[in-house]
Amino acid sequence: MTAASRAHDSEPVAYTPFTPDTVQEHMDGVAAFLGGAANVIMQLSLRPVGRGVLESTVDSGKVTLHPVKRLRTTLTYLAVALMGTDEERVAYREAVNESHRPVRSTATSPVKYNAFDPNLQLWVAACLYWGIDDLHTRIHGPMAPAMAEAFYQYCARLGTTLQMRPEMWPADRAAFQRYWDENLATKSIEPELRRYFNDMIDLTMMPRPIRLTFARLQRFIVTGLLPQHLRDEMRLAWTARDEARFERTLRTIAAVHTRLPKQARMFPMNAYLLDMRVRRRLGKPLV
Repeated sequence: MTAASRAHDSEPVAYTPFTPDTVQEHMDGVAAFLGGAANVIMQLSLRPVGRGVLESTVDSGKVTLHPVKRLRTTLTYLAVALMGTDEERVAYREAVNESHRPVRSTATSPVKYNAFDPNLQLWVAACLYWGIDDLHTRIHGPMAPAMAEAFYQYCARLGTTLQMRPEMWPADRAAFQRYWDENLATKSIEPELRRYFNDMIDLTMMPRPIRLTFARLQRFIVTGLLPQHLRDEMRLAWTARDEARFERTLRTIAAVHTRLPKQARMFPMNAYLLDMRVRRRLGKPLV
């Protein structure tokens, strides 16, 4: 091998940055449904974020009171952050900011927090990216390295659509993995928050027929998608047999999902993005 060849091989592989149009090929609606509850647990395992939710006075945004609306606003945020135009991201940021404005600690709070804290938003964005990447890998297999890096860089929008500064996003996937491992290891779940999570997992806010039909399956999926550290914090048992059954379940879902047309694979993310655009055109609240 010549010196020129060695120099060429050592150069980083170039990648084409994603756009709101090209990222749609990697948007899985089924992943949003499967991963939602587990991702909430990851996000709220950062205590200031968890306390902000537990102590929030914004009843309209509480999953325990308005689960359908909460699902809509959360998935709409993901859709706008990843597939929306810059103008739409600004509009949705303003709407979310209005909801976040009262979310700050009081004199009686056990920990200080503010929903506008970019460090808290970095952790939330990191959880969202980790969950998207984890489920995409489980369902479709790993992306090629250059594509995976391009997708990671693009996913900074999960934080910069709010107040996270671009330079706060770890520089590359290797730096992100270090950030993730170091920060995940510090997370703990206090008893009050564990009760909140268990109620959410068991769908206690939903009508009894829905609870009886889906709660057991949701507990299985949530446990399977949580990192082991958070399974331990939630006191959730998980065996090798559970893992094998979980992987078989995901393979079955993938076998069906990957054969669907693009718009069907994207649902409901594309539907929520359209809903936001209609609401904005009609002057209705976005959140």
